[in-house]
Amino acid sequence: MKKTVLNTIHRQMGGKMVEFAGFDMPVLFEGINIEHETVRKKLGVFDVSHMGEFWVEGNKAFDLVQKLTTNDVAVLVDGKVQYSCFPNGKGGVVDDLLVYRFGSEKYLLVVNASNIEKDWQHVNKHNNIGAKLTNVSDNISQLAVQGPLALKAMQKLTSVQVEDMEYYTFKVIDFAGEPDIIFSTTGYTGSGGCEIYMLGNKVEKIYKAIFAAGKEFGIKPIGLGARDTLRLESGFCLYGNDIDDTTSPIAAGLGWITKFVDGNNFIDRSLFEKQKANGVPQRLKGFVLEDKGVPRHNYEVVDVKGNKIGRVTSGTMSPMLHKGIGMAYIDKPYWKEGTEIFIKVRNKNLKAMVTRPPFYKG
Repeated sequence: MKKTVLNTIHRQMGGKMVEFAGFDMPVLFEGINIEHETVRKKLGVFDVSHMGEFWVEGNKAFDLVQKLTTNDVAVLVDGKVQYSCFPNGKGGVVDDLLVYRFGSEKYLLVVNASNIEKDWQHVNKHNNIGAKLTNVSDNISQLAVQGPLALKAMQKLTSVQVEDMEYYTFKVIDFAGEPDIIFSTTGYTGSGGCEIYMLGNKVEKIYKAIFAAGKEFGIKPIGLGARDTLRLESGFCLYGNDIDDTTSPIAAGLGWITKFVDGNNFIDRSLFEKQKANGVPQRLKGFVLEDKGVPRHNYEVVDVKGNKIGRVTSGTMSPMLHKGIGMAYIDKPYWKEGTEIFIKVRNKNLKAMVTRPPFYKG
């Protein structure tokens, strides 16, 4: 099992460690619900150093990233970040990712930990145009400081203005006494904050500085358990659950990152264009349980007569709403918001309503 640089510190802080994507990672410290609420109301720190990072450079960098990803890279300017996905050439998704533009010939791709090797092979397979590729996943550490007070606390660690940065932008700054730190107003919680990239030999010092800066605001370490409940409460897809090699971005509700504009001739474009024009039989939809219960991955979705109409991809008990919430691929007649559906939980059909995420709007 791989370990992040902060592994020993997580254990010292009482982290309950589990295997995740081949890494020994903290699933929780104090408890999922209290960690979740801390991020929603204050701020918390996640070690996300297990994520993957690839540099794409050279005069063919733009052409390769534009071919590989569904979003339109042409709209990016230096210092902007874009959420996107890699189509697999068969109508599915290799991975979802972030694209950072450092310059017209320099991009950073940030991919999911569980897909690093698969993504690296995919990117190289399609690089028949001579872009320079570098996999720096093992050298880069990443911390996500998330919550409404995150940027206010982080401002204490840099002279560069970060508190008023726009969502999905980044700067390379001096931070906590270290140069060349990538400071990005991104994150997968729906509560604002930042993600900070640095070399692994700097992460311990920066981690401690972040806790010192956030102490007055009630900062806590946060595990992967709360990361999952936070992203689901905000309606964000999780690769392997809600999207995978068999799901199209159109069916997954990711049409907003699938841009059919001139010059954006990405892999599977014509197939996804047909899906957008002609429709798909199932789409990923959010739901909230009316009855008491907790929906889970792969539970059946049925209609009032008990006929199967879909399958749950992600589900949990919302720590903020105290209701069961989830996402599911559902047959076409049941897509409309407010439609009554039922989730099969231990042979009971629990009533739910199709609800557009985010489920919690705090």
